[in-house]
Amino acid sequence: LIMQYYIVMLLGDSAVGKTCVLVRFKDGAFLGGNFIATVGIDFRVSDKGYRLLKIWDTAGQERFRSVTHAYYRDAQALLLLYDITNKPSFDNIRAWLTEIHDYAQKDVVIMLLGNKSDLAAERVVKTEEGEKLAKEYGVPFMETSAKTGVNVELAFHAIARELKHRAMQQPNDPKFHIHDYIESQKQKSGCCVLV
Repeated sequence: LIMQYYIVMLLGDSAVGKTCVLVRFKDGAFLGGNFIATVGIDFRVSDKGYRLLKIWDTAGQERFRSVTHAYYRDAQALLLLYDITNKPSFDNIRAWLTEIHDYAQKDVVIMLLGNKSDLAAERVVKTEEGEKLAKEYGVPFMETSAKTGVNVELAFHAIARELKHRAMQQPNDPKFHIHDYIESQKQKSGCCVLV
């Protein structure tokens, strides 16, 4: 039996919290304090009750970009992160989306995440701005916090569900709507909207 992997890449500027989101999802822990920035690509495997996700954490620094480009083609899903307390990281999302368009598979699943939602007092990017940008590009959006864990599991679950549905979908099956799934999960828990 060959194990089926889905490859998920975490993208975004340096210091937006990609590694912290990954560690929160995989280990349920928060990497506080200073830790070493990711160099190139770091990858971990997760099998939380669904097909294995091979998660690639990428370096956000410009000098590693060409390394990252080589991996885009293999990814089935991309989590694109910005930091709600860092306006340039949000402004750069369009450039990231252009890169994704140039290098990734045509039908790659993309999700936009506004990270560090626990730092509400330092917020400089409004939730509505994230929602508007995501709508413009037709991608799902949510705000996450690696520190509190808000929406981190949901982001990975939604992507895994979308990928699984695509892989197993029969011609007459109803389409899986990732936006609807996210909304229904948020309402079910009633916990996950931090504004």
